[in-house]
Amino acid sequence: MSFDLQPILQGELLRLRPLQPEDWDDLYAVASDPLIWDHHPHNDRYKEEVFKGFFSEALESGGALIVIDSKDGQIIGSSRFYGYDEDKGEIEIGWTFLRRSHWGGRYNQEMKQLMLRHAFRFVKSVILLVGPGKLRSQRAVEKIGAVRVGSRSDGSGEKNFVYRITAAKGS
Repeated sequence: MSFDLQPILQGELLRLRPLQPEDWDDLYAVASDPLIWDHHPHNDRYKEEVFKGFFSEALESGGALIVIDSKDGQIIGSSRFYGYDEDKGEIEIGWTFLRRSHWGGRYNQEMKQLMLRHAFRFVKSVILLVGPGKLRSQRAVEKIGAVRVGSRSDGSGEKNFVYRITAAKGS
C-alpha cells in the first residue's frame, strides 16, 4: 500500500486537507504574523515575498496539508509529510505553523495525533526536525511522545535536533 501524502483527516478540533493554490490568501493572512516566525531560522517568513517561496515549496512537495478550525471553518495553519522512505519505514512531519490564537497545545496535539495515526498505517517511525533555539517546539514534540535521537542539518544547512516517534507495538 502506497503512502497517501495528502489525506483528509478529521478530528474534534481540526480538519486537515491537501493544500491548494487557492489557499494562498487565507494561509498568508496567518503567516503574515511576525511573532509566528520569531524563533525560526527563517524569521522573515512573514514577508509576502519570502512566504511565496515557502508556499510554492509546500505545493510542490506533494505532502502539504492545510489546517482548518472545525468550529468556524477558518484556515489556521499548515503542516507537511515529507521524505517518505519505504525501505526504512519512515516519514518526516514538519513545516508546521499555527495561528497564535491556536497555540498552547490542544490544536497542535490533535493535528500531530491525526497525522501520526495516518502515518503509522504506512510506516514504523516518524521523524520531526526541530531547531535548537525552538524550545516551545521541542516541548510540544516531547509532549506527544517524540524522543530526541540526534541532530542533522536540513536542506538549507541549518542544524536541527532529530526527534523520533515509533509506532506502538501491535498497531
